[in-house]
Formats: sequence, C-alpha cells, structure tokens
Amino acid sequence: MKVNFKSGLIFLSLLSSMLMVSACQEKPAPQAEQAATATQHAEIPLIQAKVERVNVLKKQFCDEDGCTQYDLQTVKSNVPWLDEYFLNRIKKDVPGAFEKDQNHAQAESEAQSSPKGLNQNSIYVRFISQQNNLATFVIQTYTYAAGAAHGMYHNEYVTFDLSTQKRLALTDILKPNVEAKVAEQLYDANANWLIQKDITRDKLQLSDNYYYGVNGLVFVYPLYELTSYAEGMPELKLPYQVAKDLIKAEYLPSLPQVEATVEKPVTP
Repeated sequence: MKVNFKSGLIFLSLLSSMLMVSACQEKPAPQAEQAATATQHAEIPLIQAKVERVNVLKKQFCDEDGCTQYDLQTVKSNVPWLDEYFLNRIKKDVPGAFEKDQNHAQAESEAQSSPKGLNQNSIYVRFISQQNNLATFVIQTYTYAAGAAHGMYHNEYVTFDLSTQKRLALTDILKPNVEAKVAEQLYDANANWLIQKDITRDKLQLSDNYYYGVNGLVFVYPLYELTSYAEGMPELKLPYQVAKDLIKAEYLPSLPQVEATVEKPVTP
C-alpha cells in the first residue's frame, strides 16, 4: 500500500507540472482571426504602374468646326479596376476619339483644306504616390484651339482608398462641419503669399482638387482663379500638424512623434 501511495503522489506531481507548462504556452490566434487579418492585408496592393498609349479609333477627329488631334496616355497597373476607371474617364472626356463616324473621311478632307488650323487635345494619366491604403494619381490635360494665343492646361488629382475601391472627395477625408475651419487654417498657413497677391480671407475658397504632399495636404487651384495664367496653377499647403484635428483619423498620414523637451535652467 505504501508503494502505491508514493506512485500516486509521483503521478499527481507530474500531471500538475504538465498542466502548468501547458498553461504558460502562448495560445495561437483563432483561424478565423488569422484569415481575416491576412485578407485585410491582401486587399491593399502595392501599386506598380507604367504609362501606355490609349488605343483609339481616330487619332484625329474632324467636324464642321475643324480637326482635333488627340494624344492620350493612361496608366497600366497591377490593379485592374484602377486601369478601367481611368480608361472610362478618358472615353467620357473625349468621346470623338472612340466613336465610328461614317462621314469622318469627308469631314476630315474638308477640315484639312480649311484655314482654321488644327486643334490639340492631350490627356496624360500618371501615378504619383501611395501611402498605405491611399493612392494618388494625376490627370493632366492640355487643349489648344487653333488660332488661340495659348493653350489651356489643368492637373486634376485623384486619390483612392484602395481598401474600399472608392475615390475620395475632400468631404470624404474631412471631419463633419470643419470646412470653414480648414479654410481659416489654410489662409493662416499661406498668409504671406495670399496677402502679397491681394487675396483676402473671404475670397479664399477651398479647392476640391487636392493631393497628399510630404508635409501637408496640398490644395490646387485652376488657372486664373487666384493668379494670372503666367503664374500657373497655385498650390496652397495645409501642414498635417495643423490639420490633424480636422482630417479623419483613417485618412491622416502617420505623423512623427515629437517629444517635448524641457530646457534646464542655467546655473550660475
């Protein structure tokens, strides 16, 4: 009986030790949680894009107003829905380059013999940058009407949330009801230049054409809105440190952590 009692104590001691070791081991994450995390990361691709010319039915479109020559370029990336978005956008902006016209040959012959000259229409799509789930592109357009003093150009910035496949308007990234505060902070951040150009606070409106810069959100204004044609498209920057309380957290780039330093008093 004494031997059996000792054997029982030894067995219980070993069993207790095994339970303690098992309890101390880190439990693996549930499979569903691991799968959800992997899926979330997989939904945000790292964009790789190159430029390619758009295949059009007509590189030159002619009607009674003359002929327009097209130069169309878009991006070819590893994200098909992005490529489709920009191609559809180009088709919408210049439908004449993609439409079949039975009277095209006759119109082109008449237009070429006309003294009106040749109009130009160019569209270039470029990939700018990616910050986690935010991807920014620019649509550069140039139009020239024959006989005009100069052409007109415009840069339209397009930012996507890759996790939702949605284009982000300015109102999408800002917190509710902060537009007036953003305009006020934007004016303060660029006051020297705006005062020099005689632009008062009440004249400055927020532009819905924006992009994520290195140090701040950049608002881009069209030709002639704030300055003359010769000065191009003005850009006003709102630093992220100023805008951090105005932009939604999910659309605010990571900011550097700056520790406050306390100066020690100088001892005589």
